[in-house]
Amino acid sequence: MKVLITGVAGFIGSNLAERLLENSEARNQKPGVQNIAVVGIDNLAYGIREQIPAGVDFHQMDIRSREIYPLFENVDYVFHLAAKNCIADCQFDPVETADINVTGSVNVFEAARRAGVKKVIYAESSAMYEGSSVFPTPETEVKPESFYAVSKLASMYFAEAYRRFYASQSSPLTSHKLTFTALRYFCVYGPRQDYRRTIPPVMSAFTIKILNGEEPVIFGTGDKKRDFVYVDDVNDFHLLCMDDPGTDGNVYNLGSGENYSVNDIYEMISSLLGVNVAPKHEADLPGEAQVTLADISAACELGWRPKTNIREGLEAMILYIKREMMEGKIR
Repeated sequence: MKVLITGVAGFIGSNLAERLLENSEARNQKPGVQNIAVVGIDNLAYGIREQIPAGVDFHQMDIRSREIYPLFENVDYVFHLAAKNCIADCQFDPVETADINVTGSVNVFEAARRAGVKKVIYAESSAMYEGSSVFPTPETEVKPESFYAVSKLASMYFAEAYRRFYASQSSPLTSHKLTFTALRYFCVYGPRQDYRRTIPPVMSAFTIKILNGEEPVIFGTGDKKRDFVYVDDVNDFHLLCMDDPGTDGNVYNLGSGENYSVNDIYEMISSLLGVNVAPKHEADLPGEAQVTLADISAACELGWRPKTNIREGLEAMILYIKREMMEGKIR
């Protein structure tokens, strides 16, 4: 079995690659069961080469280039995770946002179609619910506001068009059935979370600042509430998408079904690190939702459940950051 991951040097992509390789090793112990070869694509604009697990057939390439097409040959499953995903950066440069998130996604879909890939599992985003006031939010409540969210909506429409014209074996446009599964990640956290972004995720940002003896920053009042889900739980669902044809053609929220304010997270991290440092507050960020909370019933109907509670997840993330800082990889 051959799996291709775009954005393999990023947070979710590198964790997924590691999980697939571990899964392959386990499969290899069972007679007659296929192991898994992992191909990775990343232009390293946001990803970090050192995060790519050993064993990945890595190619430093841009998803907008047609030069990626040969890499899709003989691939069974594609996880399309590459994106420009910092909302602040996307608000600053909507043209590049559209180029990467829309044009890049369509190029990946086309590469998959031409190569005869069985299934594309691709990242949408909970940002598509920014304008919704329905909580928990089901998959039907699509109301994007930021440029990032709009770019994800556009790629969704292209995926739907590919499903419409290429998902039927009777279609004159294709010689095989190409299926899609869309995943709307809420706030995924854990080891390798991207702290290098212009506006880093709060969990890694708080932890690194406190460990460095610096003053952490909260944008706005800190009352915004987020649904946080641990990366291992997300990877459980990734594997399910490969194994369960019932996911074909569907969209799923991936969250925990619980939410916490930014202030709550700061207090938890401060407690786990044994410090009591008051954060400084700066102006609120534009384009962000006030509340996110996932309705995960559709994913749960398939037998998936988020297993990691917020404290366990934070402890694992803090342990990883401490180790990376001791080795000089985080400053």
